[in-house]
Amino acid sequence: MKVLVTDPIAEAGLDRLREAGHEVVTGYELEGDALFDAVADAGALVVRSGTDVSRELFEAAEDLVIVGRAGIGVDNIDIDAATDHGVVVANAPEGNVRAAAEHTVAMAFAAARSIPQAHARLKDGEWAKGDYLGTELNGTTLGIVGLGRVGQEVAKRLGSLGMDLVAYDPYISEERADQLGAELADLDEVLSRATFLTIHTPLTPETENLIGEAELAELEDGYVINCARGGIVDEAALAAAVEDGVLAGAALDTFAEEPLDPDSPLLDVDEVVVTPHLGASTGAAQEHVATSIADQVLAAFAGEPVMNALNAPSMDESAFPRVEPYIDIAETAGKIAVQLLDGRIEGVEVTYEGDIADEDIDLVTASALKGVFEPLEWQVNSVNAPRIAEDRGIEVSETKRRQSDDFQSLVTVTVVGSEDSVSVCGTLFAGDDPRIVRVDGYRVDAIPGGKMVVARNTDEPGVIGLIGSVMGDAGINIAGMYNARETIGGEALTVYNVDEEVPEDARAKLLADDRVIDITYIELNGIGNSRSR
Repeated sequence: MKVLVTDPIAEAGLDRLREAGHEVVTGYELEGDALFDAVADAGALVVRSGTDVSRELFEAAEDLVIVGRAGIGVDNIDIDAATDHGVVVANAPEGNVRAAAEHTVAMAFAAARSIPQAHARLKDGEWAKGDYLGTELNGTTLGIVGLGRVGQEVAKRLGSLGMDLVAYDPYISEERADQLGAELADLDEVLSRATFLTIHTPLTPETENLIGEAELAELEDGYVINCARGGIVDEAALAAAVEDGVLAGAALDTFAEEPLDPDSPLLDVDEVVVTPHLGASTGAAQEHVATSIADQVLAAFAGEPVMNALNAPSMDESAFPRVEPYIDIAETAGKIAVQLLDGRIEGVEVTYEGDIADEDIDLVTASALKGVFEPLEWQVNSVNAPRIAEDRGIEVSETKRRQSDDFQSLVTVTVVGSEDSVSVCGTLFAGDDPRIVRVDGYRVDAIPGGKMVVARNTDEPGVIGLIGSVMGDAGINIAGMYNARETIGGEALTVYNVDEEVPEDARAKLLADDRVIDITYIELNGIGNSRSR
Protein backbone atom coordinates (compact mmCIF):
# COMPACT_ATOMS: atom_id res chain seq x y z
CA MET A 1 0.00 0.00 0.00
CA LYS A 2 1.01 3.61 -0.42
CA VAL A 3 2.33 5.44 2.64
CA LEU A 4 2.47 9.23 2.27
CA VAL A 5 4.94 10.99 4.60
CA THR A 6 4.46 14.75 4.70
CA ASP A 7 6.83 15.73 7.53
CA PRO A 8 10.42 14.50 7.86
CA ILE A 9 10.97 11.43 10.04
CA ALA A 10 14.03 9.28 10.63
CA GLU A 11 15.04 7.04 7.76
CA ALA A 12 14.81 3.97 9.99
CA GLY A 13 11.01 4.28 10.01
CA LEU A 14 10.81 4.69 6.24
CA ASP A 15 13.08 1.70 5.73
CA ARG A 16 10.85 -0.46 7.92
CA LEU A 17 7.85 0.38 5.75
CA ARG A 18 9.74 -0.25 2.53
CA GLU A 19 11.09 -3.58 3.77
CA ALA A 20 7.50 -4.67 4.43
CA GLY A 21 6.76 -4.13 0.74
CA HIS A 22 4.92 -0.81 0.87
CA GLU A 23 5.39 2.20 -1.36
CA VAL A 24 6.74 5.15 0.63
CA VAL A 25 6.16 8.59 -0.89
CA THR A 26 7.62 11.69 0.78
CA GLY A 27 6.12 15.12 0.18
CA TYR A 28 7.47 17.54 2.76
CA GLU A 29 6.29 20.66 0.95
CA LEU A 30 2.79 19.47 0.09
CA GLU A 31 -0.19 21.62 1.00
CA GLY A 32 -3.62 22.54 -0.30
CA ASP A 33 -4.86 20.74 -3.40
CA ALA A 34 -1.48 19.11 -3.96
CA LEU A 35 -1.73 17.46 -0.55
CA PHE A 36 -5.29 16.30 -1.21
CA ASP A 37 -4.25 14.81 -4.56
CA ALA A 38 -1.28 13.01 -3.03
CA VAL A 39 -3.30 11.48 -0.18
CA ALA A 40 -6.23 10.39 -2.39
CA ASP A 41 -4.82 6.88 -2.95
CA ALA A 42 -2.76 6.56 0.24
CA GLY A 43 -3.41 3.83 2.78
CA ALA A 44 -1.44 5.64 5.48
CA LEU A 45 -0.41 9.20 6.20
CA VAL A 46 2.57 9.87 8.47
CA VAL A 47 2.97 13.37 9.88
CA ARG A 48 4.57 15.36 12.63
CA SER A 49 3.27 18.77 13.70
CA GLY A 50 3.68 20.50 10.36
CA THR A 51 0.74 18.97 8.45
CA ASP A 52 -2.85 20.06 9.07
CA VAL A 53 -4.87 16.83 8.90
CA SER A 54 -8.33 18.32 8.48
CA ARG A 55 -11.80 16.97 7.83
CA GLU A 56 -11.40 18.02 4.20
CA LEU A 57 -8.28 15.86 3.95
CA PHE A 58 -10.13 12.81 5.26
CA GLU A 59 -12.88 13.43 2.72
CA ALA A 60 -10.25 13.42 -0.03
CA ALA A 61 -8.57 10.22 1.20
CA GLU A 62 -11.00 7.37 0.57
CA ASP A 63 -8.36 4.63 0.97
CA LEU A 64 -6.85 5.96 4.18
CA VAL A 65 -6.55 3.39 6.98
CA ILE A 66 -4.33 5.20 9.49
CA VAL A 67 -2.79 8.57 10.26
CA GLY A 68 0.41 8.17 12.26
CA ARG A 69 1.83 11.09 14.25
CA ALA A 70 5.57 10.60 14.75
CA GLY A 71 5.51 12.15 18.21
CA ILE A 72 3.04 12.84 21.00
CA GLY A 73 0.86 15.85 20.20
CA VAL A 74 -2.06 15.38 17.80
CA ASP A 75 -3.71 18.80 17.94
CA ASN A 76 -2.99 19.18 14.21
CA ILE A 77 -5.22 16.14 13.47
CA ASP A 78 -9.03 16.29 13.44
CA ILE A 79 -9.63 13.09 15.42
CA ASP A 80 -13.43 13.39 15.26
CA ALA A 81 -13.25 13.55 11.47
CA ALA A 82 -10.87 10.58 11.42
CA THR A 83 -13.30 8.55 13.52
CA ASP A 84 -16.23 9.51 11.30
CA HIS A 85 -14.28 8.20 8.31
CA GLY A 86 -13.09 5.04 10.07
CA VAL A 87 -9.44 6.08 10.08
CA VAL A 88 -7.18 5.14 12.99
CA VAL A 89 -5.16 7.98 14.53
CA ALA A 90 -2.06 6.83 16.38
CA ASN A 91 0.90 8.58 17.94
CA ALA A 92 4.28 7.55 19.33
CA PRO A 93 4.14 8.71 22.94
CA GLU A 94 7.06 6.72 24.27
CA GLY A 95 9.75 7.45 21.71
CA ASN A 96 10.56 11.02 22.69
CA VAL A 97 9.52 11.01 26.36
CA ARG A 98 13.08 10.92 27.65
CA ALA A 99 14.25 13.57 25.20
CA ALA A 100 11.37 15.91 26.09
CA ALA A 101 11.98 15.42 29.80
CA GLU A 102 15.69 16.14 29.48
CA HIS A 103 15.00 19.28 27.45
CA THR A 104 12.60 20.46 30.14
CA VAL A 105 15.29 20.01 32.79
CA ALA A 106 17.78 21.85 30.61
CA MET A 107 15.35 24.73 30.12
CA ALA A 108 14.74 24.95 33.87
CA PHE A 109 18.48 25.34 34.49
CA ALA A 110 18.83 27.75 31.57
CA ALA A 111 16.12 30.02 32.96
CA ALA A 112 17.28 29.75 36.57
CA ARG A 113 20.92 30.53 35.79
CA SER A 114 20.49 32.86 32.78
CA ILE A 115 22.76 30.61 30.75
CA PRO A 116 21.74 31.73 27.23
CA GLN A 117 21.83 35.42 28.13
CA ALA A 118 25.25 35.21 29.75
CA HIS A 119 26.53 33.14 26.84
CA ALA A 120 25.34 35.69 24.27
CA ARG A 121 26.94 38.63 26.11
CA LEU A 122 30.23 36.82 26.55
CA LYS A 123 30.24 36.00 22.83
CA ASP A 124 29.80 39.74 22.25
CA GLY A 125 32.86 40.48 24.41
CA GLU A 126 31.12 41.36 27.69
CA TRP A 127 32.23 39.85 30.98
CA ALA A 128 28.87 40.36 32.71
CA LYS A 129 29.58 38.29 35.81
CA GLY A 130 27.99 40.79 38.18
CA ASP A 131 24.74 41.11 36.21
CA TYR A 132 23.36 37.64 36.87
CA LEU A 133 22.28 36.18 40.21
CA GLY A 134 20.83 32.75 39.64
CA THR A 135 18.32 30.60 41.52
CA GLU A 136 19.25 27.17 42.84
CA LEU A 137 16.71 24.43 42.18
CA ASN A 138 17.56 22.49 45.34
CA GLY A 139 15.12 23.26 48.12
CA THR A 140 12.56 24.97 45.89
CA THR A 141 9.16 23.66 44.82
CA LEU A 142 8.44 22.33 41.36
CA GLY A 143 4.81 22.67 40.25
CA ILE A 144 3.88 20.16 37.55
CA VAL A 145 0.79 20.68 35.42
CA GLY A 146 0.10 17.28 33.86
CA LEU A 147 1.68 14.22 35.47
CA GLY A 148 1.65 12.00 32.39
CA ARG A 149 4.61 10.25 30.80
CA VAL A 150 6.82 13.32 30.33
CA GLY A 151 5.68 14.94 33.56
CA GLN A 152 6.59 11.80 35.49
CA GLU A 153 10.05 11.67 33.94
CA VAL A 154 10.63 15.33 34.80
CA ALA A 155 9.42 14.67 38.34
CA LYS A 156 11.95 11.85 38.75
CA ARG A 157 14.84 13.95 37.49
CA LEU A 158 14.15 17.20 39.31
CA GLY A 159 12.90 15.45 42.42
CA SER A 160 16.29 13.76 42.67
CA LEU A 161 17.90 17.23 42.76
CA GLY A 162 16.16 18.08 46.00
CA MET A 163 13.04 19.83 44.70
CA ASP A 164 9.69 19.41 46.43
CA LEU A 165 7.03 18.22 43.98
CA VAL A 166 3.42 19.39 43.82
CA ALA A 167 1.27 18.45 40.84
CA TYR A 168 -2.06 19.29 39.23
CA ASP A 169 -3.55 16.42 37.26
CA PRO A 170 -7.21 15.43 37.71
CA TYR A 171 -6.64 12.14 35.85
CA ILE A 172 -3.90 10.53 37.94
CA SER A 173 -4.31 8.58 41.16
CA GLU A 174 -2.97 9.60 44.55
CA GLU A 175 -1.13 6.28 44.67
CA ARG A 176 0.82 6.95 41.49
CA ALA A 177 1.64 10.51 42.58
CA ASP A 178 2.91 9.17 45.91
CA GLN A 179 5.16 6.72 44.08
CA LEU A 180 6.76 9.69 42.32
CA GLY A 181 7.10 11.69 45.53
CA ALA A 182 4.58 14.27 44.33
CA GLU A 183 1.66 15.80 46.21
CA LEU A 184 -1.55 16.28 44.23
CA ALA A 185 -3.27 19.66 44.60
CA ASP A 186 -5.61 21.92 42.69
CA LEU A 187 -4.15 24.38 40.21
CA ASP A 188 -4.40 27.43 42.46
CA GLU A 189 -2.44 25.72 45.21
CA VAL A 190 0.20 24.49 42.77
CA LEU A 191 0.67 28.04 41.48
CA SER A 192 0.85 29.58 44.93
CA ARG A 193 3.47 27.09 46.16
CA ALA A 194 5.69 26.63 43.11
CA THR A 195 8.94 28.41 42.36
CA PHE A 196 9.19 26.63 39.03
CA LEU A 197 6.09 25.67 37.04
CA THR A 198 6.51 23.10 34.28
CA ILE A 199 3.70 22.15 31.90
CA HIS A 200 3.12 18.68 30.44
CA THR A 201 -0.44 18.51 29.22
CA PRO A 202 -1.91 18.24 25.69
CA LEU A 203 -3.52 21.24 24.07
CA THR A 204 -7.29 20.80 24.30
CA PRO A 205 -10.21 23.22 24.58
CA GLU A 206 -9.93 22.78 28.36
CA THR A 207 -6.18 23.55 28.51
CA GLU A 208 -5.99 26.37 25.95
CA ASN A 209 -4.76 29.49 27.77
CA LEU A 210 -4.93 27.51 31.02
CA ILE A 211 -2.10 29.67 32.35
CA GLY A 212 -3.12 33.29 31.80
CA GLU A 213 -2.55 36.64 33.49
CA ALA A 214 -4.33 35.71 36.74
CA GLU A 215 -2.51 32.39 37.06
CA LEU A 216 0.87 33.98 36.36
CA ALA A 217 0.26 36.56 39.09
CA GLU A 218 -0.13 33.69 41.60
CA LEU A 219 3.34 32.41 40.60
CA GLU A 220 5.02 35.52 41.95
CA ASP A 221 8.81 35.63 41.41
CA GLY A 222 8.67 32.18 39.88
CA TYR A 223 9.60 30.62 36.55
CA VAL A 224 7.43 29.07 33.80
CA ILE A 225 8.82 26.19 31.73
CA ASN A 226 6.74 24.98 28.76
CA CYS A 227 8.09 22.23 26.54
CA ALA A 228 4.67 20.61 25.99
CA ARG A 229 2.36 22.38 23.53
CA GLY A 230 1.99 26.00 22.54
CA GLY A 231 -1.24 27.73 23.43
CA ILE A 232 -1.48 26.42 26.98
CA VAL A 233 0.25 29.56 28.28
CA ASP A 234 -0.98 32.99 27.23
CA GLU A 235 2.25 34.15 25.58
CA ALA A 236 1.50 37.88 25.64
CA ALA A 237 0.57 37.70 29.33
CA LEU A 238 3.73 35.69 30.04
CA ALA A 239 5.96 38.20 28.28
CA ALA A 240 4.33 41.06 30.21
CA ALA A 241 4.66 39.24 33.54
CA VAL A 242 8.39 38.67 33.06
CA GLU A 243 8.96 42.18 31.69
CA ASP A 244 7.15 43.74 34.67
CA GLY A 245 9.02 41.65 37.23
CA VAL A 246 5.99 39.60 38.29
CA LEU A 247 7.96 36.51 37.25
CA ALA A 248 11.70 35.96 37.46
CA GLY A 249 11.89 34.27 34.08
CA ALA A 250 10.51 31.74 31.63
CA ALA A 251 11.65 29.17 29.11
CA LEU A 252 9.56 27.96 26.18
CA ASP A 253 10.15 25.37 23.50
CA THR A 254 6.64 25.36 22.01
CA PHE A 255 4.41 28.18 20.83
CA ALA A 256 0.81 28.84 19.82
CA GLU A 257 1.96 29.57 16.27
CA GLU A 258 5.05 27.92 14.84
CA PRO A 259 7.43 29.11 13.57
CA LEU A 260 7.36 31.84 16.21
CA ASP A 261 6.43 35.24 14.78
CA PRO A 262 9.47 37.57 14.71
CA ASP A 263 7.22 40.21 16.28
CA SER A 264 6.32 37.99 19.27
CA PRO A 265 6.63 39.90 22.56
CA LEU A 266 8.49 36.90 23.96
CA LEU A 267 11.52 37.83 21.87
CA ASP A 268 11.71 41.30 23.41
CA VAL A 269 12.16 40.10 27.00
CA ASP A 270 15.72 39.17 27.93
CA GLU A 271 14.68 36.85 30.78
CA VAL A 272 12.60 34.65 28.46
CA VAL A 273 14.56 31.72 26.98
CA VAL A 274 13.18 30.31 23.72
CA THR A 275 14.13 27.31 21.58
CA PRO A 276 12.54 26.27 18.26
CA HIS A 277 10.60 23.15 19.39
CA LEU A 278 13.69 21.06 20.11
CA GLY A 279 12.20 18.84 22.82
CA ALA A 280 12.19 15.70 20.69
CA SER A 281 15.22 16.62 18.62
CA THR A 282 17.69 13.92 19.55
CA GLY A 283 18.89 11.19 17.23
CA ALA A 284 17.61 8.42 19.50
CA ALA A 285 14.20 10.02 19.97
CA GLN A 286 13.67 10.60 16.27
CA GLU A 287 14.58 7.02 15.43
CA HIS A 288 12.32 5.66 18.17
CA VAL A 289 9.24 7.62 17.11
CA ALA A 290 9.82 6.82 13.42
CA THR A 291 10.09 3.07 13.95
CA SER A 292 7.22 3.09 16.45
CA ILE A 293 4.84 4.79 14.04
CA ALA A 294 6.00 2.53 11.19
CA ASP A 295 5.14 -0.53 13.30
CA GLN A 296 1.69 0.89 13.98
CA VAL A 297 1.07 1.54 10.29
CA LEU A 298 2.03 -2.06 9.56
CA ALA A 299 -0.32 -3.30 12.29
CA ALA A 300 -3.21 -1.27 10.86
CA PHE A 301 -2.55 -2.63 7.37
CA ALA A 302 -2.58 -6.17 8.78
CA GLY A 303 -5.85 -5.62 10.61
CA GLU A 304 -4.15 -5.98 14.00
CA PRO A 305 -4.61 -3.71 17.03
CA VAL A 306 -2.75 -0.43 16.81
CA MET A 307 -1.02 -0.14 20.16
CA ASN A 308 -1.19 3.64 20.51
CA ALA A 309 -4.49 4.26 18.72
CA LEU A 310 -6.25 7.35 20.05
CA ASN A 311 -9.68 6.71 18.52
CA ALA A 312 -9.88 2.92 18.31
CA PRO A 313 -9.65 0.04 20.75
CA SER A 314 -6.11 -1.05 21.45
CA MET A 315 -4.49 -3.57 23.75
CA ASP A 316 -1.20 -4.78 25.06
CA GLU A 317 0.70 -6.69 22.39
CA SER A 318 1.13 -9.72 24.63
CA ALA A 319 -2.64 -10.03 25.14
CA PHE A 320 -3.57 -9.94 21.47
CA PRO A 321 -2.95 -13.65 20.67
CA ARG A 322 -5.45 -14.67 23.37
CA VAL A 323 -8.12 -12.30 22.06
CA GLU A 324 -7.51 -12.42 18.30
CA PRO A 325 -9.69 -15.49 17.47
CA TYR A 326 -12.70 -13.94 19.18
CA ILE A 327 -12.49 -10.81 17.05
CA ASP A 328 -13.66 -12.74 13.99
CA ILE A 329 -16.12 -14.80 16.02
CA ALA A 330 -17.78 -11.67 17.40
CA GLU A 331 -17.95 -10.04 13.97
CA THR A 332 -19.48 -13.19 12.43
CA ALA A 333 -21.99 -13.56 15.25
CA GLY A 334 -23.01 -9.94 14.75
CA LYS A 335 -23.49 -10.44 11.01
CA ILE A 336 -25.66 -13.52 11.50
CA ALA A 337 -27.75 -12.00 14.27
CA VAL A 338 -28.60 -8.79 12.41
CA GLN A 339 -29.59 -10.68 9.28
CA LEU A 340 -31.92 -12.89 11.28
CA LEU A 341 -33.56 -9.91 12.99
CA ASP A 342 -36.71 -8.66 11.35
CA GLY A 343 -36.95 -4.96 12.05
CA ARG A 344 -35.04 -1.89 13.17
CA ILE A 345 -32.03 -2.26 15.47
CA GLU A 346 -32.41 -0.61 18.86
CA GLY A 347 -29.57 -2.21 20.78
CA VAL A 348 -26.58 -4.55 20.69
CA GLU A 349 -25.57 -6.65 23.67
CA VAL A 350 -22.25 -8.48 23.78
CA THR A 351 -21.77 -11.08 26.51
CA TYR A 352 -18.45 -12.70 27.43
CA GLU A 353 -18.34 -15.91 29.45
CA GLY A 354 -15.40 -17.95 30.70
CA ASP A 355 -11.72 -17.12 30.17
CA ILE A 356 -12.42 -14.40 27.60
CA ALA A 357 -14.17 -12.38 30.32
CA ASP A 358 -10.78 -11.76 31.95
CA GLU A 359 -9.33 -10.13 28.84
CA ASP A 360 -9.41 -6.60 27.44
CA ILE A 361 -12.37 -6.99 25.07
CA ASP A 362 -12.92 -3.46 23.69
CA LEU A 363 -11.64 -4.52 20.27
CA VAL A 364 -13.88 -7.60 20.29
CA THR A 365 -16.96 -5.51 21.06
CA ALA A 366 -16.05 -3.03 18.32
CA SER A 367 -15.74 -5.97 15.90
CA ALA A 368 -19.16 -7.27 16.97
CA LEU A 369 -20.63 -3.85 16.15
CA LYS A 370 -18.84 -3.89 12.81
CA GLY A 371 -20.45 -7.25 12.08
CA VAL A 372 -23.89 -5.94 13.01
CA PHE A 373 -23.66 -2.77 10.95
CA GLU A 374 -21.85 -4.03 7.84
CA PRO A 375 -24.78 -6.01 6.33
CA LEU A 376 -26.82 -2.81 6.55
CA GLU A 377 -24.36 -1.38 4.02
CA TRP A 378 -23.11 1.26 6.42
CA GLN A 379 -19.50 2.30 5.88
CA VAL A 380 -18.13 0.80 9.04
CA ASN A 381 -15.04 -0.61 10.68
CA SER A 382 -13.90 -1.18 14.24
CA VAL A 383 -12.79 2.47 14.47
CA ASN A 384 -16.10 4.15 13.74
CA ALA A 385 -18.53 1.38 14.79
CA PRO A 386 -19.00 2.75 18.35
CA ARG A 387 -19.55 6.25 16.92
CA ILE A 388 -22.12 4.91 14.43
CA ALA A 389 -24.01 3.24 17.27
CA GLU A 390 -24.01 6.46 19.26
CA ASP A 391 -25.06 8.61 16.31
CA ARG A 392 -27.97 6.30 15.47
CA GLY A 393 -29.18 5.96 19.04
CA ILE A 394 -28.32 2.26 19.27
CA GLU A 395 -27.64 1.24 22.85
CA VAL A 396 -24.54 -0.92 23.29
CA SER A 397 -23.89 -2.97 26.41
CA GLU A 398 -21.25 -5.46 27.58
CA THR A 399 -21.61 -8.20 30.16
CA LYS A 400 -18.85 -10.39 31.58
CA ARG A 401 -19.29 -13.69 33.40
CA ARG A 402 -16.25 -15.61 34.52
CA GLN A 403 -18.16 -18.88 34.52
CA SER A 404 -19.39 -20.69 31.40
CA ASP A 405 -21.46 -23.85 31.74
CA ASP A 406 -20.46 -25.53 28.50
CA PHE A 407 -17.42 -23.82 26.98
CA GLN A 408 -14.03 -22.50 28.07
CA SER A 409 -14.94 -19.16 26.47
CA LEU A 410 -18.15 -18.01 24.83
CA VAL A 411 -19.04 -14.78 23.03
CA THR A 412 -22.72 -13.96 22.49
CA VAL A 413 -23.93 -11.11 20.30
CA THR A 414 -27.58 -10.15 20.75
CA VAL A 415 -29.24 -7.72 18.37
CA VAL A 416 -32.29 -6.10 19.92
CA GLY A 417 -35.18 -4.82 17.83
CA SER A 418 -38.39 -3.02 18.69
CA GLU A 419 -40.36 -6.26 19.04
CA ASP A 420 -37.86 -9.11 19.31
CA SER A 421 -34.17 -9.96 19.53
CA VAL A 422 -31.77 -12.51 18.08
CA SER A 423 -28.73 -13.99 19.83
CA VAL A 424 -25.83 -15.80 18.22
CA CYS A 425 -23.07 -17.50 20.25
CA GLY A 426 -19.57 -18.39 19.10
CA THR A 427 -16.61 -20.19 20.60
CA LEU A 428 -13.37 -22.01 19.76
CA PHE A 429 -13.06 -25.77 19.62
CA ALA A 430 -9.64 -27.31 20.30
CA GLY A 431 -8.15 -23.87 20.76
CA ASP A 432 -8.31 -22.64 17.18
CA ASP A 433 -11.44 -24.03 15.49
CA PRO A 434 -14.23 -21.39 15.45
CA ARG A 435 -17.83 -22.50 15.71
CA ILE A 436 -21.28 -20.97 15.97
CA VAL A 437 -22.82 -23.02 18.76
CA ARG A 438 -26.17 -21.33 19.38
CA VAL A 439 -28.57 -19.39 17.19
CA ASP A 440 -31.38 -17.76 19.11
CA GLY A 441 -31.25 -20.45 21.77
CA TYR A 442 -30.97 -23.42 19.40
CA ARG A 443 -27.87 -25.58 19.87
CA VAL A 444 -25.97 -25.96 16.62
CA ASP A 445 -22.41 -26.66 15.53
CA ALA A 446 -21.96 -24.50 12.45
CA ILE A 447 -18.80 -23.46 10.64
CA PRO A 448 -18.86 -19.61 10.61
CA GLY A 449 -17.91 -18.81 7.05
CA GLY A 450 -18.97 -18.59 3.44
CA LYS A 451 -22.64 -18.79 2.48
CA MET A 452 -25.30 -19.97 4.89
CA VAL A 453 -29.01 -20.63 4.93
CA VAL A 454 -30.88 -20.52 8.23
CA ALA A 455 -34.24 -22.26 8.07
CA ARG A 456 -36.99 -22.26 10.70
CA ASN A 457 -39.65 -24.90 10.38
CA THR A 458 -42.01 -27.10 12.36
CA ASP A 459 -40.41 -30.25 13.69
CA GLU A 460 -42.09 -32.79 11.42
CA PRO A 461 -40.81 -35.69 9.32
CA GLY A 462 -39.87 -34.82 5.76
CA VAL A 463 -39.13 -31.09 6.18
CA ILE A 464 -35.36 -31.44 6.03
CA GLY A 465 -35.76 -33.71 3.02
CA LEU A 466 -37.96 -31.09 1.34
CA ILE A 467 -35.40 -28.36 1.89
CA GLY A 468 -32.57 -30.55 0.60
CA SER A 469 -34.57 -31.57 -2.48
CA VAL A 470 -35.53 -28.00 -3.38
CA MET A 471 -31.94 -26.79 -3.01
CA GLY A 472 -30.68 -29.76 -4.98
CA ASP A 473 -33.14 -29.02 -7.80
CA ALA A 474 -31.83 -25.43 -7.81
CA GLY A 475 -28.25 -26.69 -8.18
CA ILE A 476 -27.29 -25.68 -4.64
CA ASN A 477 -24.74 -27.98 -3.03
CA ILE A 478 -25.07 -28.37 0.75
CA ALA A 479 -21.61 -28.44 2.36
CA GLY A 480 -22.83 -28.89 5.93
CA MET A 481 -26.04 -29.08 7.96
CA TYR A 482 -26.64 -28.42 11.68
CA ASN A 483 -30.12 -29.07 13.08
CA ALA A 484 -31.72 -28.27 16.45
CA ARG A 485 -35.24 -28.16 17.86
CA GLU A 486 -37.10 -26.75 20.84
CA THR A 487 -39.19 -29.83 21.61
CA ILE A 488 -40.44 -32.82 19.69
CA GLY A 489 -43.07 -31.50 17.31
CA GLY A 490 -42.23 -27.90 18.16
CA GLU A 491 -40.16 -25.47 16.14
CA ALA A 492 -36.81 -26.43 14.66
CA LEU A 493 -33.88 -24.46 13.27
CA THR A 494 -31.35 -25.70 10.75
CA VAL A 495 -28.15 -24.02 9.57
CA TYR A 496 -26.93 -25.04 6.12
CA ASN A 497 -23.49 -24.20 4.73
CA VAL A 498 -24.04 -23.90 0.96
CA ASP A 499 -21.91 -23.24 -2.06
CA GLU A 500 -24.32 -20.92 -3.89
CA GLU A 501 -27.03 -18.43 -3.06
CA VAL A 502 -30.52 -19.93 -2.95
CA PRO A 503 -32.51 -18.18 -5.71
CA GLU A 504 -35.81 -16.48 -5.02
CA ASP A 505 -37.91 -19.06 -6.81
CA ALA A 506 -36.44 -21.84 -4.65
CA ARG A 507 -37.19 -19.87 -1.49
CA ALA A 508 -40.73 -19.24 -2.69
CA LYS A 509 -41.20 -22.97 -3.32
CA LEU A 510 -40.02 -23.74 0.22
CA LEU A 511 -42.24 -21.12 1.81
CA ALA A 512 -45.25 -22.50 -0.05
CA ASP A 513 -45.05 -25.44 2.34
CA ASP A 514 -46.83 -24.59 5.59
CA ARG A 515 -44.18 -26.39 7.61
CA VAL A 516 -41.47 -23.86 6.60
CA ILE A 517 -41.66 -20.70 8.74
CA ASP A 518 -38.88 -18.66 7.20
CA ILE A 519 -35.71 -18.96 5.13
CA THR A 520 -32.76 -16.55 5.54
CA TYR A 521 -29.75 -16.52 3.25
CA ILE A 522 -26.57 -15.07 4.78
CA GLU A 523 -23.19 -14.27 3.28
CA LEU A 524 -20.31 -14.04 5.73
CA ASN A 525 -17.56 -13.37 3.19
CA GLY A 526 -19.20 -10.25 1.88
CA ILE A 527 -22.44 -8.40 2.38
CA GLY A 528 -25.65 -10.15 1.53
CA ASN A 529 -29.00 -10.93 3.02
CA SER A 530 -32.21 -12.34 1.73
CA ARG A 531 -35.01 -13.22 4.09
CA SER A 532 -38.34 -14.83 3.30
CA ARG A 533 -41.33 -15.86 5.33
